[in-house]
Amino acid sequence: MTGHGIPDEYMDGYARILVAVAATGRRLSREELLARRELGAQAAEAGFALRALVGAHLAAARAHWPATGADSGAADSVLAAVEQAVDAFAEGYERAQRLAVRQEAAARREFIDDLLYGRSDLGRLAERAERFGLRLSYEHAVAVAEGWVAYDEEDAVPRSVEQALMGRFGDRSVLLTTKAGRLVCIAPGDQGEILSYFAKQAFAATDGGRVAVGRPQPGVGGVVQSYEEALSVLDLAERLDLEGPVLRAAELLVYPVLTRDRQAMADLVLNTLGPLESARGGAEPLLETLSVYFDAGCVAAEAARRLSLSVRALTYRLARIHRLTGADPGDPVHRYTLQTAVIGARLMDWPAKTF
Repeated sequence: MTGHGIPDEYMDGYARILVAVAATGRRLSREELLARRELGAQAAEAGFALRALVGAHLAAARAHWPATGADSGAADSVLAAVEQAVDAFAEGYERAQRLAVRQEAAARREFIDDLLYGRSDLGRLAERAERFGLRLSYEHAVAVAEGWVAYDEEDAVPRSVEQALMGRFGDRSVLLTTKAGRLVCIAPGDQGEILSYFAKQAFAATDGGRVAVGRPQPGVGGVVQSYEEALSVLDLAERLDLEGPVLRAAELLVYPVLTRDRQAMADLVLNTLGPLESARGGAEPLLETLSVYFDAGCVAAEAARRLSLSVRALTYRLARIHRLTGADPGDPVHRYTLQTAVIGARLMDWPAKTF
């Protein structure tokens, strides 16, 4: 063991090299350089600090420095040998560290893919999760942020959001990653403040992107369930043009309920709104009119403003819808049927898609 706490095995052959160089003035051979690189790699894999390793090499060089009275050429040769040896050792050390980082990144990505897709043996997945700070026996919730561009883990946006989270909450069993170009944050289900803060940071970092938050779900499969809920919410937001930067699955449960029986919803859409296809210009303009009218709280003046129409033109369109469908948007009973059918049409992409 050296004075720097480095086992002698990582200094093997170094003293002999220095003695030989002092006597002959030669440079290190190719085999000696390869050996120093290999020892550097082994030291990195064993977890020793590079600073301590370099210190051990310098201490050994001083211990085997040419005796007083030796010519200056011997000292120069030893100094050059130290430089060669330390450089080769550090090169092997750094290569091993880069490989370890790549392997760790690959293992993390494989774990995240298995976790979010629900693959792999659940028991093994739970064991692997602890390595990345997650205890899958507890409840977890997942938030997904979608920006205007796709993101990778190494991009500035994910890293800035992660730094903000770590600065605020520290290491509190939080995993931040990217998947399919989106930011994904996994947090304990009973710590909603973490995902709320993530949503705030992600919204700012993505220049106004949209964030969806799944419900807390228990067990090993809970993460993938919450993740899929968040993705479904993003899809809903796109189809229905839902407003708000942060959308929570718990507040939008009515939509999955409405589409649980797709055939019943398809029948409702066709029977209620199908006659609009016979209108001049097709169903889409009148469908948009209904959608905006309902979003405006059935206030004609506000709906007209949003559609850039006069109130008289909007009233004419509503009357036309009444004539074609037999349902009056102004009647509370008819209104519920029409609004449900409009939601179904948006969810099922009708009339662009037929069914």
